[in-house]
Amino acid sequence: MTRIVGIVLVRDDDVFVEQAVRNVSSFCDELILVDHQSRDETPSILARLADDLPHATAHSVRHPADSHALIKERAGEPVWVFGVDGDELYDPRGLPQMRARLLAGEFDEWWSIKGNVLHCDAVEPGRRRASGWLAPPARSITKLFNFAALESWEGSVPERLHGGNPIFKGSHTWETVRFLRDDYGWEESPFRCLHTCFLPRSSRQPEALVARPSISDRNSASRRQRAAARLRALTGRPPQSAWKLDRYRQGPHVTVDAEGFFPG
Repeated sequence: MTRIVGIVLVRDDDVFVEQAVRNVSSFCDELILVDHQSRDETPSILARLADDLPHATAHSVRHPADSHALIKERAGEPVWVFGVDGDELYDPRGLPQMRARLLAGEFDEWWSIKGNVLHCDAVEPGRRRASGWLAPPARSITKLFNFAALESWEGSVPERLHGGNPIFKGSHTWETVRFLRDDYGWEESPFRCLHTCFLPRSSRQPEALVARPSISDRNSASRRQRAAARLRALTGRPPQSAWKLDRYRQGPHVTVDAEGFFPG
């Protein structure tokens, strides 16, 4: 029987992480909540969620690569693995439809599914509307993977669901991707995400930091670049993620209805 396993990997994400987890809670049969050395209130939030949600467990890792060990043994099983970050708010109104379609086998021929996304730089007071850049044309960041399409996923993995050496079954490849943008616009999509990547994600985040560097940004930096980044942070000029600023701000800047992303 097909199951959906969510894995949430976060670091200093205490602004949105509880909403991110609760929005996907009913979509997942199992929730793995992973903290990577947070210094804000994120660990206590994850612990509280693990106590409150019977299908959730809380974990801590010293390096983001360690998170992959929590899911790699699912390779070959009838499992969809759903990666969620602390700044990714999925629309809980569309997820029941998406869940039913996954469990019915509609997407079994695909390795991964890419949904519709708004890369958000503003949320109005009352959280009724949000503004930013839509994917498409910007890049989608959804991480929903069909582990039944795998023989194994070993190798050097910088964080869960990235890199390494996945060995596929049959005709599946890394490029066997279903883009829901081909079927749905933002308003109709059953799998859409409000990506709050250009908003403060942590109570500790400096105001000057607009696009927080990702794990891949930090991993690809040289020792000299990391030292320069620390110096810039100390002088109130924290380094921004050039990747996010380039890939997530494409197309027109739009405003959409966001009320359903903040239930309750």
